[in-house]
Amino acid sequence: MGGTDRMTGTMGAGVGIVGLGNISVQYLATIDRLADLRLVAVADIDTARAEAVAAERAGVAVRTVDELLADPAVDVVLNLTIPAAHAEVAAAAIAAGKPVYGEKPLAASVAQAEPVLAAAAAAGLRVGAAPDTVLGTGIQTARKAIDDGMIGRPIAASAAFATPGHEAWHPSPDFYYLPGGGPLFDMGPYYVTSLVTLLGPVVGVVGAGSQLRSTRTIASGPRAGQVVPVEVDTHVSGVLQHASGALSTITMSFDSVATTAARLEVHGETGSLVVPDPNVFDGDVQIITDRNQPWSTLPVSAGYRDGGRGIGLADFVTTPSDATPRASGELAFHVLDVMESLLVAAAEGRRIEIGSTVERPAPVPLSSLPTR
Repeated sequence: MGGTDRMTGTMGAGVGIVGLGNISVQYLATIDRLADLRLVAVADIDTARAEAVAAERAGVAVRTVDELLADPAVDVVLNLTIPAAHAEVAAAAIAAGKPVYGEKPLAASVAQAEPVLAAAAAAGLRVGAAPDTVLGTGIQTARKAIDDGMIGRPIAASAAFATPGHEAWHPSPDFYYLPGGGPLFDMGPYYVTSLVTLLGPVVGVVGAGSQLRSTRTIASGPRAGQVVPVEVDTHVSGVLQHASGALSTITMSFDSVATTAARLEVHGETGSLVVPDPNVFDGDVQIITDRNQPWSTLPVSAGYRDGGRGIGLADFVTTPSDATPRASGELAFHVLDVMESLLVAAAEGRRIEIGSTVERPAPVPLSSLPTR
C-alpha cells in the first residue's frame, strides 16, 4: 500500500475526503475519534461545505480534487461521492499513487469497477469499500456462532429491507433512482456483504424485479415537492446460491410502507440465528437450537466495539501489507457482481452464474479500535 510507513505510524494515516454529502457526517465523527485516522484535506463541488468542515478542525486544508490527490499529506483517499462518480474518483486516486477507500457500491457497474481494481493491482495499491457495518459486534458475533458450529451446517438465510423510499427524508434523493441506485444497490451491499461474510461467496442467482412508479416526489428540505424520475427497479427479490450450498433469499424494496420481519436470519441443521440489522454495527444476536425452548440472546463475542462508519477505513490502513483488509475492494467487487447479476437475472428471467469469487474476510476478534 502506498504510504505504508506513515499509515502505520503514531500520527495516524492522513485522510483526504472527496465528497461531503450527508454520509460524511458519520465518517467525520469516526475519523475525529480514532487514533489511526487523521483528517488532513477535504474537497467538494460545494466549496462552502468543505470550508465548513475545515473550519471545525485544525490543520485541515480545503482543496480541489486534483489538489487533494496531489497533496503529499494525504496517505489515503476517502471517496464519499455519489455512486455514479465512485469509479472515476477511485481511478484518479490510483493514478495519483494513493490507495482509496470508498462508500458503497464500489462502482455503478462491474464494467466500471474492473479497471479500477486492475489499475490498483498494477500500481501495487489497495482499494477498499464500505459497508463496514459487518465489522461491528452484531454481524461478527453471528459469524462466530456459525464458525463455532452453534447452529450446525448452514443451509439457508433470508434478508429483507422494505421502506417507502428515501425521498421521504433525503433532501436530494435523485441518485437513489438512477443506475447505481435503487434499493438493491443502495441497501443491498449491507445485506449481501453480510451474507458473504456469514456464508461465503455466491456462485449463482435468480431473481425478479419491478418498478411501482416512474417518478418520486421529494417530501422534505428546500426541494420539497419536486419530482425526480425513476430509472431502476424499486423492488427486487432473488435467491443467492452460495459456494457452500447454502441458499439465501433476499428482498430489497423502496415500495413498502414497512416490514416487521427479521432483517436477517440464518438457518442451520441444528439451530437458527436472528442477526441484527446489517445497516448498524451492533445489536443482539438471537439463537434457538430447540423448538421447545425460547430464543436466547448470545453474549457479544466478536467484532469492533463502538463501531461507526469509518472503522473499515481504520482497519484498511492498519492491515499489514501481506494481509487483505476486511473491507477490501475484492469483497466489494464480488458483492457488486452479485447485485448486478441479480438485476440481469430479474430482467432476463434466468439463472446467472457469478463470474467472480472472494475469500471470506478474516473474522474480527472482540476488540476496540484505539481512540485519541
